[in-house]
Formats: sequence, structure tokens, C-alpha cells
Amino acid sequence: MENKKIIEFFDKRAATWDEGFSSNSEIKNIILDNAKVSEGLSILDVGCGTGRLFPDYFDRGVSHVTGIDISEKMIVVAKSKFDDANVSLLCADADTVTFNRMYDICIIYNVFPHLSNPESSIQNLSAFIKTGGILTIAHGKSREQVDSHHQHLGSEVVAMLLPDNEMIDLLSKNFEDIRIISNERMYQIVCVKK
Repeated sequence: MENKKIIEFFDKRAATWDEGFSSNSEIKNIILDNAKVSEGLSILDVGCGTGRLFPDYFDRGVSHVTGIDISEKMIVVAKSKFDDANVSLLCADADTVTFNRMYDICIIYNVFPHLSNPESSIQNLSAFIKTGGILTIAHGKSREQVDSHHQHLGSEVVAMLLPDNEMIDLLSKNFEDIRIISNERMYQIVCVKK
């Protein structure tokens, strides 16, 4: 996948991204519970888009949210919604972004299949997660639903989810206690920074 194509794809959709959007609050809360999102913690939201999860983080009392997205237009929309000292927004690539802080939790929600180089992204992002911190890769749909939803988009902007054994291999370099939650309602990986 090429970043240029991914950026074009999401830039075209940014202005209308939130229209008609509905998510399953129960599943979203399960995902955030599994990731241990709670009061006082700092969150790195990778592929944050327009910031859909930000209100959910702040409802749980987090101290700060940094959102990154490769689409500048998604970040522009997010900035129009969240003018808050506790929110930092950046147009950046997960493969190369750097931060001057460490995070308690890194959340990659409904984004992983759009990372052009997942191994590079995970390696880079792991440098900014505190030891003992959480990384979660999650989708509010089942593995089968995620892959089915993405089939028509083409390989220029999306890849299918990696098999569980490949995900474990990819994550085990920097993370431990890797749990995969995969059922008919959701798909989530939760792991702890070594």
C-alpha cells in the first residue's frame, strides 16, 4: 500500500466522515475497558480520524489525548471539534512520528488494516509507550466483518487483518501478555509494553 493513496482516500471522506456514524456503545466500552482506559492516563490515538473516541476517553477521566492521523483533512476536522489544552492533534505517519512524551495507552481503533507498514508502525509507536503501558488494536466488528467490509476497497488503501500467529510474532518483540479477543461482535488485541 502507498501512503499517498491512503491519504487521498481519507482526505476525500474527511468532511462527511461523521455523518450518519453510529457505533455500538457497549462494544466500544468493552474495548476501552480491555485497554484499561481510566482516570489520569495519557492516550495516544493512532489513526484518530475526526476524534470520534475522544469524548469516550474524557468521559473516563483521562488526562491527555494525542491524536495522529495520516490524513491532514481528518486532523483539520478533529481540530475544529476539539479546541482543548488536553488534546494534541498531529498529521503524521505512524511509521515515523516522534513525540516528546510517553503514553500510558496506545489505541489503534478501526485503523490497523490501513497501516502501510504495520511492523514499522508498531516498532516506532512502541518507543513512546511506557513500560507496563498498553497497546490495543481493536475493531468494533468481528474479524470476518472487518475483512468483508474492506474487500471492495482494494489493496491500495487496505489490507486484510493478519492471522493471529503473525500478529503475535509482530507484537512479541516489544510486548508481552498478548491477548486476542475475537468473536462475532468485535476483534481486539491487548498487550503490555515490556
